[in-house]
Amino acid sequence: MSLDMAPEALEDLRGIEDVPPASTVKAGLAPIQLDDFLALKIPPRPHLLSPWLREKSVSMLYAPRGVGKTWTALSVAYAVASGGSFLRWTAPKAAPVMYLDGEMAAGDLQHRLAQIVGKTPNPRPADLRVVAADLSEDGLPCLATEAGQKAVIDALGDSKLVVIDNIATLVRVSKSNEAESWAPVQNFALRLRRRGVSTLFIHHSGKSGDQRGTSAKEDIMDSVVRLTRPDDYDPAEGARFTVEYTKARGFYGEDATSFEAKLNAATGEWETSDPVQGKDERILDLALDDSLTQREIAERVGCAVSYVNKVMKAQKYSRSVR
Repeated sequence: MSLDMAPEALEDLRGIEDVPPASTVKAGLAPIQLDDFLALKIPPRPHLLSPWLREKSVSMLYAPRGVGKTWTALSVAYAVASGGSFLRWTAPKAAPVMYLDGEMAAGDLQHRLAQIVGKTPNPRPADLRVVAADLSEDGLPCLATEAGQKAVIDALGDSKLVVIDNIATLVRVSKSNEAESWAPVQNFALRLRRRGVSTLFIHHSGKSGDQRGTSAKEDIMDSVVRLTRPDDYDPAEGARFTVEYTKARGFYGEDATSFEAKLNAATGEWETSDPVQGKDERILDLALDDSLTQREIAERVGCAVSYVNKVMKAQKYSRSVR
């Protein structure tokens, strides 16, 4: 049976109601006068992983295939669960994590986690639970359905973070109206947030370089992290990518600055550095000078005219789809 959703099924899902904690809810709407609202004792949301992953948050990490998003997602989960660190991110304390993997072969997933355990200086987590689709006869359920959402909630335990790797395999909905199809998943993420659980969605980049599909996915996100290849990347280097925050709610300045990450093949340790301006960025900067031809830009950057043309066309395409 297909797990793609018919329009009438989506209509039914919009009626799914959450049951928030009884101590915070009255029947119907409960308007609060401004002075009373400002007087409420609402505790600040601490970080699960500083500076971008907070408690009771919804976030996304995306990248083109092969860049290292699953490595990064597993390492983020491990850092949060162990109270450790990864790249330039630090967990102030350990918190229980549940990791949903809808794509990888179980043996490959086990191998990657074993490498993380063997190479990281972080202590072994007390509570990092893995749910692998490859170990279930029917795989994992679609998280846009009531049954899929209930299955996750039933397995949560005291998890403070759920990592969903990835949207393509775990949110199997009709593409005829993707923004509308995303609504049940968005409601589910907000439902988890009201329960005190953070959600990190792992996703693919589209042809434009932005996250694949509707931008409506980002509407409720607190933070969105994009991984990309540096312009001068050589495949012989292995894992190396630029980390960029395309949405940063609640953090700014130096905390929100992009950086470059590289896995040292000899030591198995991750190294970070401030990124240098890449070839594409130099081309686009020079293109702001209308007096320069594409040939002159190519000569200054040290590349072919065809490459300059390709970069400038990609930039125009990216703007047109936003």
